[in-house]
Amino acid sequence: MVAGWQPQRILDLATGSGDLAFELRRRCDGAHVTGADFCLPMLRQAQRKGFAPLVAADGLALPFESAVFDAVTVAFGLRNMESRATALGEMARVLRPGGHVLVMDFSLPEHPLLRVPYRWYLHHILPRIAGLVTGNAGAYEYLGESIEAFPRGARMIALIESCGFELGFAQPLWAGIVTIYTATRSRADRFGQN
Repeated sequence: MVAGWQPQRILDLATGSGDLAFELRRRCDGAHVTGADFCLPMLRQAQRKGFAPLVAADGLALPFESAVFDAVTVAFGLRNMESRATALGEMARVLRPGGHVLVMDFSLPEHPLLRVPYRWYLHHILPRIAGLVTGNAGAYEYLGESIEAFPRGARMIALIESCGFELGFAQPLWAGIVTIYTATRSRADRFGQN
């Protein structure tokens, strides 16, 4: 999150098995962290680990009142949502003005010397290895396609800012294989809140 800032209410969207939500709770002392996901089997895994509260929720129509969270996180989930703009708009709606969003997802390295071999790995090696291990190579073929289609860098910042946020920032990690995007919920009265 933002250095020196301690959110009190955090929504971890597409929480899956709750790993990020657990880490947020550990690092944000005293914060109330809610995990939300539309996939009930994943929520059950988070529940078995002892995480609560958990909410079954569609990221495109969140069941929360407006302006109730200080921060919303989504790690490796926005890429898979049917409408990224709708999901980002919902994140902005449930954030209080001045609240923060953090989106972490796979991306492609910007440098061509890394991007070319990484794409080859993503489309040829990863599906084969994962298919041998899991028996479902198709799921990992989808992964490469979804990473290719996911906006990155300035395009992703522009999308985030068009959905009720400002001060968008991208931080590439691991040579750009993963990127963290952060932004602040606009203080403008776009959502009927000030």
